[in-house]
Amino acid sequence: MKLKYVGLVLGMAMVVFLAACGNNPAEDMFTHMEKAVVLEEVFEQQQEPLVAAEKKEHEIYEQIIKLGMSEYEEIVELSKQAISIVQERKQLMDKEKMSIEAGYEEFLKIEPVIEELKEEELRDQAVQLKETMTKRFESYQALYDEYDIALSLDEELYTMLQQEDLTIDDLQGKIDEINEAYEKVMNAKDVFNEYTEAYNVEKKEFYLLAELDITFEE
Repeated sequence: MKLKYVGLVLGMAMVVFLAACGNNPAEDMFTHMEKAVVLEEVFEQQQEPLVAAEKKEHEIYEQIIKLGMSEYEEIVELSKQAISIVQERKQLMDKEKMSIEAGYEEFLKIEPVIEELKEEELRDQAVQLKETMTKRFESYQALYDEYDIALSLDEELYTMLQQEDLTIDDLQGKIDEINEAYEKVMNAKDVFNEYTEAYNVEKKEFYLLAELDITFEE
């Protein structure tokens, strides 16, 4: 059985600004960071359909492995359906990636503002926040790359299943390769989630240090 990348990944926490007391660097940073959260909403929206597509594809895979070669035509038809779902998953991941990139591009607008912060402790916190967000972005890129490799292997598997002369050894070899790929996906997802959690904590600490009039949404 194949390992599947199923389960929601964590997203950035949204914070609401209750009142403004005039423009200052911390408030400018708040604006960019919370706009980045909004831009990542597309990323959040891809999670449920991605998991649903993975589940549907896995169900088709289970059907295929229960069939014998006497039902070759049905195997071919199911394999084609599975490839279509793999391609759908690829499209969802591409939308997710574009959202993450848009959010990060907006976040980077805080860079020139950090130098305007007068309090050293607040400035140090902002620098730490930027470093964590950068690592989070890089970890997402790694996650995307690993997932893209796994998708390609999935498609190769379903193409192989349409071959009448497919051997058990070749099939098992591809399944082992896929399992290894999804193990890497799961590890990359864990790293991304860890950086997301760290970023959310550090962002909250920054807002508290800046004494902004805000409320934190769970």
